[in-house]
Amino acid sequence: MRYWLMKSEPDEVSFDDVLAAPGQTVAWFGVRNYQARNFMRDAMQIGDGILFYHSSCAIPGVAGIAEVASGPYPDASQFDPAGKYFDPKATPEQPRWISVDVKAKEQGRYLLLSEMRAIPELEDMVLLRKGSRLSISPVTPGQWNTILELLRA
Repeated sequence: MRYWLMKSEPDEVSFDDVLAAPGQTVAWFGVRNYQARNFMRDAMQIGDGILFYHSSCAIPGVAGIAEVASGPYPDASQFDPAGKYFDPKATPEQPRWISVDVKAKEQGRYLLLSEMRAIPELEDMVLLRKGSRLSISPVTPGQWNTILELLRA
């Protein structure tokens, strides 16, 4: 089992939106970074743990715990010419971008980014590295367990 941190802008898809979705599951769409895409396509497996992170908002932080609920499949948003995630180079025969389904598992307390920065066990976390902008990043088992403890406190 692997662990991931996945960033979402809460005005696009919040953890509350996932909790309210049918089956508490949503498609993770709109990823337009090759490294993040490759994580979804090549490394994620059904059942992997996800820290659902709210980014690009007034108070960024971990909003809940989720899991990968599907294998990779073509992101439909790449084919919509009216959408903001349209990619004119993508075709149904050769899609460029990937989605996976994400299922909510648990909503603990909201763990602020500022709190995470103060925890020595998290100092090597990809999210906390200077200049890190990846929307999907791996999380070590130690970091995962530390964050779970904090979310459940």
